[in-house]
Amino acid sequence: MTGDHYFTVEPNAPAHAREVQFTIAGRDYTLASAAGVFSATRLDLGTAVLLRKAELPAPTTTGTLLDLGCGFGPITSVLATVAPAATVWAVDVNERARELTAANAARLGATGRVHVAAPEDVPGDIGFTQIWSNPPIRVGKDELHQMLLRWLPRLSPDGIAWLVAARHLGGDSLQRWLVDQGWQVGRHASQKGFRVLRVSR
Repeated sequence: MTGDHYFTVEPNAPAHAREVQFTIAGRDYTLASAAGVFSATRLDLGTAVLLRKAELPAPTTTGTLLDLGCGFGPITSVLATVAPAATVWAVDVNERARELTAANAARLGATGRVHVAAPEDVPGDIGFTQIWSNPPIRVGKDELHQMLLRWLPRLSPDGIAWLVAARHLGGDSLQRWLVDQGWQVGRHASQKGFRVLRVSR
């Protein structure tokens, strides 16, 4: 494996700062992005499908939400905006991604409610009422499964995880695997080759 990938811990490529604009739930977002992070030049199609087809938190939502594999922070930014009473943890192995997510939370005035961290820095006693993720399918099936086995058990008893995966990259097999692990999994929506999965206990 050569060069930087979005799951590189410390990207070496020049940042080449840029902005990404998109609209979710009637609100326009302009977020800072940079080279060396996932989908640096635009809102990834899978993330867009997830945010537009899953059930976004209500304005009255409280508790702690997790954006797993936050990238430059589009999911975190939307969650922090639509659920102003909730706390959001934004987790990514990529240091540059974490810096961008923190900067974008500050742009939105949500710094106090958004906690950006490497996976190993999230306190073990924190549970989540919702988990949102466009998981890094390309890291490989074994690593993907280990990531989900690490984080899904931290869902609260009545919590929900929203995942998106491309059908041609194994979205249907991921659904079957989650069911085999004992999770309740529904295919909430399908659009543009992506599956939006609703996962609960």
